[in-house]
Amino acid sequence: MAAANTRRVLVTGGGTFLGDYIAAALLAEGAEVTLLVRPGAEDKLGPLAQRVRWGTADIWNPASLRGRARGQHTVIHTVGSMNADPAQGLNHNWLNFVSARNVANMCVSDGCSHLVLLSSARAPWVPGPYLRAKREAESYIERVGLKATVIRAPVVYVRGQRRHPFFWLMTFLGSLPLVSWVGFGRIAPLPVDILARGVARVALEPQPGKTIYYRRDLRRRLSGTEATTPYHITEDNLRRQPGPLDLLDDDTPFGWTPPGD
Repeated sequence: MAAANTRRVLVTGGGTFLGDYIAAALLAEGAEVTLLVRPGAEDKLGPLAQRVRWGTADIWNPASLRGRARGQHTVIHTVGSMNADPAQGLNHNWLNFVSARNVANMCVSDGCSHLVLLSSARAPWVPGPYLRAKREAESYIERVGLKATVIRAPVVYVRGQRRHPFFWLMTFLGSLPLVSWVGFGRIAPLPVDILARGVARVALEPQPGKTIYYRRDLRRRLSGTEATTPYHITEDNLRRQPGPLDLLDDDTPFGWTPPGD
């Protein structure tokens, strides 16, 4: 099989808040983007459907992932959730570890060696079971021999949207030089457009400088103007304006969750 184009990227979680932002950021960087979309969520792609390749797949069904990563240079895995529902069988391990394990196995079987995992930074407001599942996913990807890039992301938000005062304060503290150096530079909430553009640029780097990236690493990949100017999704730049179900809270989950029975 011919070597994959180095700018060919598959993103899981198409039709979701974070997946669509990252897909649009990749397009802006000149990447060839393929989206994996949950069955029944195809209409949520909006204008992105005309600019990317896309297909439906159930992240929790390994058979539906077979062959999806062939010819791809990189897979970016955005699916998961902080919000568990044990009564429906949706615990943090299932939502965050099992989904990542299935995608990692898809990469191995399809010959895609680079996997970018949207993980989580450790913070007081991040649930412990969610964080453990993300760390287990990180370890699994390393064990199966993939070239892993781990984004230990903070909570994200849309600039200009109303936020809880606590998260506004955490963002403010993260912007202060002295305070940011003692930890807030890693965990303070971050605008989703900065996260998406930072992830896109890290994913497309020919030789990533390290394995684990934090909030400040993503900000450093943007110019001063990009980091300070609010950017909103519009039809003109092929990004979907989040709807009311996407912006439930500042802890918007990273991707979609499986429907309950």
